[in-house]
Amino acid sequence: MFARLLSPVLLVCLMSGQGLAGPVRDLAASMRFTQLFEVLQDEGLRFGESLQADLFPGEGGARWRRDVARIHDAATMQELAEADLEERLENQPEALARMKAFFDSPTGQKISDLEIAARRAYLDDRVKAAAERAWGNFGVDLPGRVVLIETLVETNDLIEQNVAGGMNANLAFYQGMRAAGAFGEDVPEPDMMADLWSQEDAIREETAGWLLPYLAMAYRPLSDAELSAYVAFSKSPDGQLLNRALFATFDKVFVTVSRDLGTAAAGMLNGRDI
Repeated sequence: MFARLLSPVLLVCLMSGQGLAGPVRDLAASMRFTQLFEVLQDEGLRFGESLQADLFPGEGGARWRRDVARIHDAATMQELAEADLEERLENQPEALARMKAFFDSPTGQKISDLEIAARRAYLDDRVKAAAERAWGNFGVDLPGRVVLIETLVETNDLIEQNVAGGMNANLAFYQGMRAAGAFGEDVPEPDMMADLWSQEDAIREETAGWLLPYLAMAYRPLSDAELSAYVAFSKSPDGQLLNRALFATFDKVFVTVSRDLGTAAAGMLNGRDI
């Protein structure tokens, strides 16, 4: 039901929307976290519309829109992500310095900007469809580029990590709904897990179908040398450390968002505030 896909990037401290200073926050700024979470917010609003159509068509109204907007508030999600990432990386000052040096380099800045621009463009279904068609021709037109993209995907385990994240988000959504009484009689945990595991193949197929065309579109303006530099960074101990930390952090964000969304959806289904 609910899968969130990540590109290669509950202590919530709200300080009038201002992030804390520090090396991890500086790295997040270099990686364009603010712009990324603005796009994730827009994706969340669109997902809220599709969820309404599936669960309670025509009945959500202003209340559902407010709930979805609150849950997907960009500043709140970003603060949660940065606080969690800080806990994971704050004791790695030398690695952090090397990570930031890469993302502050002209190649790193170009990569961050291209990823955000492509993710924003993907909000347009026509762009997404065109990217999927283009990916079908990449093996003929740019075979070397396909190898680099597939190497990046394999190096960072992007498909399986996203599948795991999507399944965790789905479980959190169900848990939020169940805790809020959406299912009437309580659904046994084994039944919920069986339904979740039945989605695994579909989530994997959706992930690959989304991710590969997206990366191809995002990185097309890069030279082979620039993309090779990104692959080399991703293979390094610093790149692997950052990749693991980012997936764990974003998993936490999306699990939190998904559980809250499940609770809000249950409120709509029950016709009462939760």
